[in-house]
Formats: sequence, C-alpha cells, structure tokens
Amino acid sequence: MDKLKILYLYPDLLELYGDFGNIQILKYRLEKRGYIAIVKSYSIGDPPPDFTEYDLVFAGGGADFEQNILSKDLIKYKENIKEAIDSGVFFLLICGAYQLFGKYYKDVKGNILPGLEIFDYYTEAIENSTKRCIGNIIIEANLNGKKTKIIGFENHGGQTYGIKNPFGNVILGNGNKFGDSEEGFFKNNVIATYLHGPLLSKNPELADYIIKQCLKNKYNKDIVLEPLNDELENKCRLHLFEKFGI
Repeated sequence: MDKLKILYLYPDLLELYGDFGNIQILKYRLEKRGYIAIVKSYSIGDPPPDFTEYDLVFAGGGADFEQNILSKDLIKYKENIKEAIDSGVFFLLICGAYQLFGKYYKDVKGNILPGLEIFDYYTEAIENSTKRCIGNIIIEANLNGKKTKIIGFENHGGQTYGIKNPFGNVILGNGNKFGDSEEGFFKNNVIATYLHGPLLSKNPELADYIIKQCLKNKYNKDIVLEPLNDELENKCRLHLFEKFGI
C-alpha cells in the first residue's frame, strides 16, 4: 500500500491557532483514499531527523519567544533542509516558520534573528507592537493553472519583504505586510504563508494539491485522487465568502 511520510516540526513550540489541524486534515484525506500516512514529530532534544527521508515537512506558527528558542536548533539542519527541498520534498510553512526560512527576522526591539537563508525574503516587525495584520484573509492562488480562493486567518506584526513568488493575490486582508496585494511565498514544492485557521480544513482543494504533489514526487507519476465528500466544507466556504462580500 502506498504511503507518505510527514514530519511535523516543533509541535510543542509552533502550534498557534490550531495549526496541528493541518496534519490531521492531510492524514484524514490520505487514509480515506487508502494511503498510509506516517506522521513523525521533531523538537529540540529529539534525535536529528533526515529531512530527505520525508515526503512532506510541516511547521506551524509561533511568537517571537518561541522562534528565538528554536531558531538555533533548526539552523543546524540548514544544508539537509536545502537538500530535501532540492529533491522535491514538500514544505508547508505557516507564519513563524515562514519567516525563519528567509534571510532574517528583525523584532520590535531591533534584534536580528538569523534565518535559514533558504529563500531571499526577510521580515521586520514594526516598532508599534500593538499594530498587527490581524483578521480573516482571502487570497487567490494559482494551483496548477487553476485559480483557487484560499481562506484563512492572519495575525502577524512582522512585515515580509523581497517576495518574488507570492502564494497568491490578496482579495481580503493584508498579506505579507499592511495593505499588500500579495501574500505568502510559493515556489515549486514550498508554500509559506501567514494563513492560520487551520489552513487546510478550510481549503480542501489546497490540501489535495499538496497531497498530489507529494505523491507525484515520490512515485514519479501523476496521481488522480478519488473525490471526497467536501459538501460541508464548501458550504462553509460559500457562507464565509458571502459574509465578506466576496
């Protein structure tokens, strides 16, 4: 039976706004189609993981305090992470994890937290710590040539600059920075975004896109996924779109 291996990074530190739900959704949608989902977690003090052994790596959101704790640990795996990305391993990065994969994060006090420098973007918090990009957000992403509305919840003081490949165009909300027209980072097998929620429970089409990319990379063939009954999810999405006037 075909299977996917999922690595969940720092579940004890990066789990704002129910981000663990993304793992639950992926596991559920895989198992409903007869695939085996193997989920392993890694946090500080655990045996070092080999990122290339996994099909998908997930890391959620965390505040400045948590990011400071784990950044020195994560940077030890910089080269292994690069190797995994180059080999096609899919990375889904939410909020704090999104920031850590860039050049650096500058906090409200001006302290620089070095990033992994996997990608060229960088994030700087504004001096007024009470001012944040917060609220419901809807973007339009291009998933394999199909425009798809993605809905989530953003809450970040950090403003991310230098994005050349955004995840999507903002329809409602802020995005990478206050009043931005673009949100997140999207390149091949990497999606980095500020959308919490959890993201995948509100966006089954995105969840299936990620699953298909992982299966394609692992088995070197296009996979046709059996449709699931997403009637309830789609009704909820339509209700929210109507509520927000989209």
